[in-house]
Amino acid sequence: MKVMITGATSGIGKELAIRYANQGHQVIACGRSEEKLQRLADSNSYIRTLCFELTDFHHYPQLEHDIDLLILNAGDCYYIQDPLNFNAEAFERTININLISIGYGLQAWLKNITQGGRLVLVSSSAAILPLPKAEAYGASKAGLTYLAKTLALTLKPHHISVSVVQPGFVDTPLTERNNFPMPMILTSQVAAQKIIQGISKGKAEINVPLSFVLIMKILRCLPHFIWRYLAVRMT
Repeated sequence: MKVMITGATSGIGKELAIRYANQGHQVIACGRSEEKLQRLADSNSYIRTLCFELTDFHHYPQLEHDIDLLILNAGDCYYIQDPLNFNAEAFERTININLISIGYGLQAWLKNITQGGRLVLVSSSAAILPLPKAEAYGASKAGLTYLAKTLALTLKPHHISVSVVQPGFVDTPLTERNNFPMPMILTSQVAAQKIIQGISKGKAEINVPLSFVLIMKILRCLPHFIWRYLAVRMT
C-alpha cells in the first residue's frame, strides 16, 4: 500500500509514518523541515520524503503515481488570548494551515487516490464544543470536520472512502505549549496506533480516545446556557 502523510515530522504524523513503514508500506512523508525529514528517511528505507510549505500552493509537488491512502494531518494551534483585542493575524494563520491548506492538498492529490482508496482528515475533538480561547483553532477544525463528512458523500460514487479523526489531547510539540490540565492525554504512539486500527476497520469517524470524545459529545447535548456557564468557569 502507498501512503502519503502531511505533517510527518513530529507528533501523530511522524508516528503514523513510522508505523506504516514498519508494516512494509511505502510512505511519502511530507513536512517543511528538511533535517527532520532526512532523519525520518534514514530511519526506514520504506519512507521517502517531500519538503515544502503547506500554505504555499504554488510550490505543491505533483505526484507521478497513485496512492492508496492520503492522510492530511498537518495543523497548528494559536489561541486568542484577548478577545477584545482579537488577533486577526493568528486567526488567519490558524485557518490557513488547518483548513485552507487542506483544500490545496485536495486539489493537488485527490485525483491520485486509487478507486477503493481512502482519504483521512485529522480534525480535533475541539470541533465538538466551543472552548475558551479556541476561536481560531476550533473554527478551523469544525470546518475540517464538516468538509470530511461532506466529502464522504460526494466521493462515494468515485469509490473513495473518507475518515475524519477527532483526537482529544495527545502529547505532541503542539500540546506542550498548553498551560492547562489536559485530561486523558495520550502519547502520540498510542494515538497513532488507534488511528491506524480505525483506518484498517474502515471507520468513517475515528475518536481518540473514544471515552474522552464521548464525554465531549454528551456535554454538547446539554442546554447551551449550562455549557456556557461551565466553559466560562474554565477560564
